Amino acid sequence: MQKRISEIQIVPVNPKDGLVGFASFVFDNCLHLGSIGIYTRPQGGYRLTYPTRKAINGNFNIFYPINRAIAEEIEQAIIFKFEEVTKMYVGHNKTIA
Repeated sequence: MQKRISEIQIVPVNPKDGLVGFASFVFDNCLHLGSIGIYTRPQGGYRLTYPTRKAINGNFNIFYPINRAIAEEIEQAIIFKFEEVTKMYVGHNKTIA
């Protein structure tokens, strides 16, 4: 089976109100999706938010997963990559004794 989620890019940010980064990825080698927020969960772990736009009648979604299976696939891929990227920063500021 072909990998549907590729070219994941992570941009860590200074944590604020639970936001710890942004993600983008290519889906099925034909669609780039970006501006996905990565937030910490109070009970541990992470959750994703998808971009919205403000309108007169409230907010509307730009895009979002339409079923649980693809939502979990995206979440797992992005969180795996986020943890991989942020591991590089954990030891970066440690002083060498």
